[in-house]
Amino acid sequence: MRTLYSGLWYALMPALFIRLWWRGRRAPAYRGRWRERLALGLPRQPGHTVWIHAVSVGETLAAAPMIRELLARYPDTPLLVTTTTPTGSEQVRKLFGDRVLHVYCPWDTPDAMARFFRVFNPALVLILETELWPNMIATAARRAVPVWLVNGRLSARSFRGYQKFSALVRPMLQRFAGLMVQTDAEADRFRQLGAPPERVHVTGSVKFDLVLDDTLRENAAVLRAGCGARPVWIAASTHPGEEEQVLAAHATVRAAQPDALLVLVPRHPERFNEVAEQVVRAGMPLVRRSSGERVTADAAVYLGDTMGELLMLFGASDVAFVGGSLVPLGGHNLLEPAAWGRPVISGPHRFNFERVAELLEEQAALVTVVDASSLAEAVLLLLDDSVKRAQQGEAARAVVAAHGGALERVLARLGEVWPGQH
Repeated sequence: MRTLYSGLWYALMPALFIRLWWRGRRAPAYRGRWRERLALGLPRQPGHTVWIHAVSVGETLAAAPMIRELLARYPDTPLLVTTTTPTGSEQVRKLFGDRVLHVYCPWDTPDAMARFFRVFNPALVLILETELWPNMIATAARRAVPVWLVNGRLSARSFRGYQKFSALVRPMLQRFAGLMVQTDAEADRFRQLGAPPERVHVTGSVKFDLVLDDTLRENAAVLRAGCGARPVWIAASTHPGEEEQVLAAHATVRAAQPDALLVLVPRHPERFNEVAEQVVRAGMPLVRRSSGERVTADAAVYLGDTMGELLMLFGASDVAFVGGSLVPLGGHNLLEPAAWGRPVISGPHRFNFERVAELLEEQAALVTVVDASSLAEAVLLLLDDSVKRAQQGEAARAVVAAHGGALERVLARLGEVWPGQH
């Protein structure tokens, strides 16, 4: 089955390069460093590394506290952090600079993975969340390199998809040295797919272990002060099909509260200009974060068109809507606004964070909306009622506080398997 899978990769490779070129129209970084996708031209590293693979910005941010701790605990072990997107790459550079090695993860072909392992010689591979690549895992197994899944998640929807390819998935999961997953339900799904039961460990989600440091709090306070006393709500990580609904909701909000400000943060940087044009077409005065201009009194929308500042922008807002949820994409991280003690609003599509949503709902800390009308209603209700806003926000913060500790559990497990420690 893996031979057929590999053949499909080779057959699709021309299309993959065309896709990179096409995406490069809006985000030129997609056209750069293409040789890394094939593990070509990489400088050979002396000695062993520990390879940490995170897909993009979200996984990189989730892994950041773990990576910082690993750098502190094992300063003599070179860490290699890979991503698959330019935005993820930029985030790695911004967070860690030259303290870690960084390249793109190669495409999952046998020869690219073989080259990659020869160059970087990993002694341990840590994969974030659900990046399951059969040739990567097979190459590691062939070289006797242990592979661990960290902060693993597997929604019911993804589980059904993997079941269709059990001949490929089962042997891959059986090669893992261990899987540290977020919930009991996800542990059961991984076991049903073929992971050895004794290698599956429930550690919780490291996303609960958010750190809101002093610099972050100060930057949020400065931005909030610049907005004055006006009500501020944020629509974060939005996708095509959501901005229209968010702007329609904001028009309704401003009809009731004319000084209300929307902080709008599209999920993908290549869409910043497109969304800015949407705001202008909607007739709403716009200020872009990237311009460095202050938030003027007449501004209706503040576009968060910078990288790595979303967590800070949550802190500068009074109410938070988290996108990817009004369209069927599974939603994004509900814990970031919750950690700030902000009331959280989401659409119905949140299979990527189903357990987190359940925990928030159990404490009346999450409001579910289905369209522009219900979104506007939810935002206005919270902006109008400071007591309700504070109660819901504190309930959200309490959920985050009650479920922390996953990071220490992950680090303890890694300490048992870290190269050269035993």
